[in-house]
Amino acid sequence: MGLTPKPTTPAGKWLGFVTAVWMQSISGIIYGFSNYSDALKALMNLTQLQLNNLSVAKDVGVAFGLLPGLASDRIPSPLLLLIGALEALIGYGVLWLVTAKIINPLPYWLMCVILGIAGNSGTWMNTAVLVPCMRNFRKNRGPVSGILKGYFGLSTAILTDLCAALFSDDPSKFLFMSAVVPLPVCLAAALFLREIPPSSTPAEESEEARYFGITNALAVILAVYLLVYDVTGTHSSAVSFLFAVVLLILLASPLWIPLYLVIKSLVPSRSESDSDNMEGYNLVNEPFLLGEESVEEAEKKREMAAGAAVAGERRRPPVIGEDHTIFEAFQTVEFWILFGSFLCGVGTGLTVMNNMGQIGQALGYGDVSIFVSLISIFGFFGRIISGTVSEYFIKIAGTPRPLWTAASQIVMAVGYVIMAMALPGSLYVGSIFVGVCYGVRYAIMVPTASELFGLKYYGLIYNILILNLPLGSFLFSGLLAGYFYDAQATSTAGGGNSCTGAHCYRLVFVIMSIACIIGFSLDVLLVIRTKNVYAKIYASMA
Repeated sequence: MGLTPKPTTPAGKWLGFVTAVWMQSISGIIYGFSNYSDALKALMNLTQLQLNNLSVAKDVGVAFGLLPGLASDRIPSPLLLLIGALEALIGYGVLWLVTAKIINPLPYWLMCVILGIAGNSGTWMNTAVLVPCMRNFRKNRGPVSGILKGYFGLSTAILTDLCAALFSDDPSKFLFMSAVVPLPVCLAAALFLREIPPSSTPAEESEEARYFGITNALAVILAVYLLVYDVTGTHSSAVSFLFAVVLLILLASPLWIPLYLVIKSLVPSRSESDSDNMEGYNLVNEPFLLGEESVEEAEKKREMAAGAAVAGERRRPPVIGEDHTIFEAFQTVEFWILFGSFLCGVGTGLTVMNNMGQIGQALGYGDVSIFVSLISIFGFFGRIISGTVSEYFIKIAGTPRPLWTAASQIVMAVGYVIMAMALPGSLYVGSIFVGVCYGVRYAIMVPTASELFGLKYYGLIYNILILNLPLGSFLFSGLLAGYFYDAQATSTAGGGNSCTGAHCYRLVFVIMSIACIIGFSLDVLLVIRTKNVYAKIYASMA
């Protein structure tokens, strides 16, 4: 037996998950707009409203996540990954050419298109890894969501800090990395990530939970490492290079899990046959996504066979907790409550991320990269902790997941009030609050949607829900923040403008805190309406 695990072995499944982690580690570059927004504003002589509309165009690219959502059940994951990597190469590549002054800025409408392509790239990559991982680890959806979305949240800090360490915060270099890094990572994920049968015994589930705990610990070490680098100030070139090397080692560290499983499988194989070695898994002949029937297709055939036995019986509408088509989900109150509460959380959080360059400038900060990193790092903590904690409380008490998002909305509202006060250090505290709560909001939505509406059509349902990114960006960033900033700003030569002082964004923060209170009310309502679903999940785990 070779050291390269078969895709259908436990080691192969975990190797696929590790490549998914790497994929998420570079997929969140959509949140790095503040790293190059000032450069675009200066090069193109834009007002804040025009700049914010560029960020909206980037987020509108997310709206076309409907395409990978529809395609996820029809074309293989490697093709989804390749499309995402090519879009990143084109979108961020053109932005790099502009900010590096290799070419002149393109017409405004064409720059909007380019940013839309760049924003859309992440939706293909996210869908390609999220759907198979949720299906491969069905009994651990919270940890899967927390880890993958945690690394997704960290991706901005990873690329920002790498750029700072190697290229001194050069926005063109950040865009160059954003353009070229996704392709090799996508190729690695395309080779090893497959949809295969989930664990089927308590022993396997316990083993998975243990490995997820170790993966969480490695991720926390990575986040703390990034945080220490950010708060320790300016570093020498030697220290920065050493930081980059250790960072890459930490990113590679989850590989020890599949490596351990390969070595573990080799030990009994010296005295037992291969068939005995695979006893308890029985996965070799199971279908996986490429070239054969997927697990979902096999399940569909079994369902059709079962349905034939009760032919003539009229199909009842699904209830919450069962598989829904997207049109059936649209007909439920729960879907729209989840959609609205998600809008309040991610829409306002995305506004801070997109405007951090100008928020920091207004408050007198010349370099906002530390705030971008703080939001990213603490967004990671919010994602990874909420995924694990929410799963734990479901298993011990049947606590509905939306309870945690309700709590996060209150904390986020407090964060906006602190930013509005503009006291010394308030931007640091506000960035941490917003990062944590944005992470909680995002990580909890992922398993919640699967638990309420099922996994059968999950790829499309997930991408419908994240339409809140462009919608929230348009409402809170493009309209609200852009309009009120320009109303306070002073015109500059060439047609641009600038604003200095706490008043530039104070009213924006107040309105966003009110939106979070509305989101809190919606989350509480969702808790009430879904408590029976989570009671059933709790009973099934007993």
